[in-house]
Amino acid sequence: MAKHPVPKKKTSKARRDSRRSHFALKAPTLGECPECKTLIPPHTVCSNCGYYAGRKVLEV
Repeated sequence: MAKHPVPKKKTSKARRDSRRSHFALKAPTLGECPECKTLIPPHTVCSNCGYYAGRKVLEV
């Protein structure tokens, strides 16, 4: 029967929780569309007016 690796010492709650410190959810980054002023994620076409980088790319 194969032996599995087993931790030599118990991981403390502080060490475990500090390792998980980067797991928190962040609010999405939103920018204002220069044409219609709605909030959109950066580098995306505005679904409200169809503009991207100052040009009309979608017919809405």
